[in-house]
Amino acid sequence: MRVIFLGPPGAGKGTQAAKVLEHHQVAHISTGDILRENVKKGTPLGLKAKTFMEAGQLVTDDLIVAMMGDRLREKDCEGGFILDGFPRTVPQAEALDRLLADLGLTLDAVVLLQVDDETVVERLSGRRLCRGCGAIYNVAFHPTAVEGVCDACGGEIYQRSDDRESVIRNRLAVYHEQTAPLVDYYRSQDRLLEVDAGGSGDAVLVALENRLGA
Repeated sequence: MRVIFLGPPGAGKGTQAAKVLEHHQVAHISTGDILRENVKKGTPLGLKAKTFMEAGQLVTDDLIVAMMGDRLREKDCEGGFILDGFPRTVPQAEALDRLLADLGLTLDAVVLLQVDDETVVERLSGRRLCRGCGAIYNVAFHPTAVEGVCDACGGEIYQRSDDRESVIRNRLAVYHEQTAPLVDYYRSQDRLLEVDAGGSGDAVLVALENRLGA
């Protein structure tokens, strides 16, 4: 199984990936994880990326794709992979296609997790985290027993700065601007698999297994 997960922030890409991993031994790969790992290890690519990050600039596509190439060559990817939130633009998708061709690999599907903007805003603006253990809550769907106090460890509950409504709506605007052409790109390749991310928790797993005949 070699797939890409696309979807807005708050669509549940990580949650859906975890569901798939319960049934299929594949690697779950995100751009953020790759960047942090390369920077942490001080790899040549990581050192180059760090200069961009410290300058407050976006890491270039060629660096991201090079890191992705190294990651896809690792042993845990032999059984397949889920790319979480990458690519984000058509140039990145084209570069990924070239990389996969060089590796002799093909994509099985590109899963588009569909969820409306207001649901995303409700999910993310209501999200709260524990400073102590990192537990995640939601003021509407999964509140703490005592306001401001973590059920698990008694730590302080807080809201991330990027979970404010104004920030979320800006992130959504950027997502729609970048992703609309990407959706068309993969639809034209007949790889796009559209799934309602507001429905069953197993919706993506079921759709993928139907698509792949698993």
